[in-house]
Amino acid sequence: MRVRNDRTGNTLLEVLPGAGLLALVIRLLPIVLNLRSNKTNGAEKLFWLLAVLFVSWFAWIFYALLAPLGEKR
Repeated sequence: MRVRNDRTGNTLLEVLPGAGLLALVIRLLPIVLNLRSNKTNGAEKLFWLLAVLFVSWFAWIFYALLAPLGEKR
């Protein structure tokens, strides 16, 4: 999606060069936090990772509040 400034015709990424990098970091942050967490492991971690990928930030918030769902082994 290209957001254009009405006056100059520049895209948001042209106006703010760091915006793309910041967006990437924000998008990857929940994934990295999930992978580094010790709250879950195995299939449960995979479930949360898929949820974060497909449901985005809401799944990460649920992960932070609800994990672990099952007993630790």
